[in-house]
Amino acid sequence: MSRQRKRKGDPVHGWIAIDKPLEITSTKVVSILKRLFNAQKVGHGGTLDPLADGILPIAFGEATKTAQWAMDCDKEYVFTIEWGSSTASQDKEGDVIATSDVRPSRAEIEAALPPFVGDIQQIPPKYSAIKIQGERAYDLAREGEEFEIPSREVTVYEAELTDIPDVDHATLRIVSGKGFYVRAIARDLAQALGAEGHVSQLRRTRVGALDEAGSVKLADLEALADDKSALAQHLRPLDTILDDVPCLEIDASDSAALKQGRDIVLLPHQIEKWRAEAPADDDDRLALTKCDGIAVALGEVRAGRFQPKKVFQL
Repeated sequence: MSRQRKRKGDPVHGWIAIDKPLEITSTKVVSILKRLFNAQKVGHGGTLDPLADGILPIAFGEATKTAQWAMDCDKEYVFTIEWGSSTASQDKEGDVIATSDVRPSRAEIEAALPPFVGDIQQIPPKYSAIKIQGERAYDLAREGEEFEIPSREVTVYEAELTDIPDVDHATLRIVSGKGFYVRAIARDLAQALGAEGHVSQLRRTRVGALDEAGSVKLADLEALADDKSALAQHLRPLDTILDDVPCLEIDASDSAALKQGRDIVLLPHQIEKWRAEAPADDDDRLALTKCDGIAVALGEVRAGRFQPKKVFQL
């Protein structure tokens, strides 16, 4: 008779918004935090490249069940385009593939931005994690393979020019939905302006409800390595990333039923509250249940009942 192997580490749960420094991978940050907190389970809610800094959502324990919401929610970026050269990777790490003397003016850039706002078609960069016939696009690109990536629809909520530090650079702010690539918009904007350009700096300033104001630098957490209580103060509830999901308060008996995977019957006032907070899309039946302010389960409201899909063992 086999025994279930006991998971090593402590049962740590919640989110931390790390202000990731440059020149470190998202996977390395996860490894550092897993060791710092001696946590059983740690993951991230959306990769941030080594050449980019800013908000990297880190999920602990039961919060990892909500990681997909972090990946899918809207994000804000501030980035700088360097005019004069395009690179294979659309950032400063790639080989130069084209040059130009064109330096777009403020007026030209601002006039070119409106078509990039809304639901737009975007072709991801060839140096990306997109899979092409089972292979990562960046691996194929590095091997010199010829391939095409199909365009896909992405959503851009806001796009604005914030600064022109000098004639060779322009800084922009973008708020986008899931699947958006900053390097791709730098490529496409340069093309629209008859210029060449690549991303020379990139910072992610927000992921859903996780922003710079509520973030912590990796070095500051490492300085607290010997103080577990101080580390724990930086943890935010696992439902932090679910701030746009309708929330229903339930009692202890319903909480116990959900933790056993059973449906519960909703009272009229609960259904009314859910309807008031639910999005206009009739297909979206999602709700979050809480007991005494603690997340219990994510699930769907159907025919007066709540059906759990992800149950949190807190």
